[in-house]
Amino acid sequence: MLQQIKNTASFIRNKVDFKPQVGIILGSGLGGLADNIQVVAQLDYKDIPGFPVSTVAGHAGRLIFGMLGGKRVVAMQGRFHYYEGYTPQQVVFPVRVLKMLGIEYLFVSNAGGGVNPDFHVGDVMVITDHINMIPNPLIGPNPEELGPRFPDMSEAYSRELIALADGIAEREGIALQHGCYWGGTGPTYETPAEYRFFHIAGADSVGMSTTPEVIAARHMGLPVFAVSVITNIGLSGLKSTHEEVQQEGRKAQQKMARLFIALLEAL
Repeated sequence: MLQQIKNTASFIRNKVDFKPQVGIILGSGLGGLADNIQVVAQLDYKDIPGFPVSTVAGHAGRLIFGMLGGKRVVAMQGRFHYYEGYTPQQVVFPVRVLKMLGIEYLFVSNAGGGVNPDFHVGDVMVITDHINMIPNPLIGPNPEELGPRFPDMSEAYSRELIALADGIAEREGIALQHGCYWGGTGPTYETPAEYRFFHIAGADSVGMSTTPEVIAARHMGLPVFAVSVITNIGLSGLKSTHEEVQQEGRKAQQKMARLFIALLEAL
């Protein structure tokens, strides 16, 4: 695994003469943030050795290198999910490659279902903690070069970055929610009973991604900032479709883009 990560990172460096400082993962319907990047180079996942390929609508499937908020960034326009049939190790493979390329921070976004009854469609929730119910990507051999066998997860999401984001939001008039994200396998949307269970268990939003990537990032010592864009309300009793999730994600992504850009400027 380690050698494959190094080989893929070497391939990308040979293709793109650009050392990113920050990695960004864009979730369902949120790929439009990439429109704000001053693009230096792009690589399609299908052309990168070892990379999985996005199979989900709303995930373009490319790496975008460029400037955003005065920082050198690499954005994953589309991510990979356990429910697509990829192993947890394959799901986090790109995050490990981005670390090898030199990123010092990881920003993550997802489209989530609102579990907290006080949330509304279009809210942006800063993730302060998570409950991971997807098989852990660290199961198996542990290359010490990547990180420790038993990484601490008491601060999965950087308190420093959250505090910075809160200050920016107050100054810019960006309304933010805060809460715990439940990462499940999918691909079914949750039943009403499951939503009630998640809420009782302490979750505020639920989705089918993010937690594996965050675990891998923290394993490698990367500080993480993540948001869940609330694209449907699970306790409403209304049916959910992927098309609606993408649509609501696109509506909220302008707010998320303002926050991400200002946070990058503040780093």
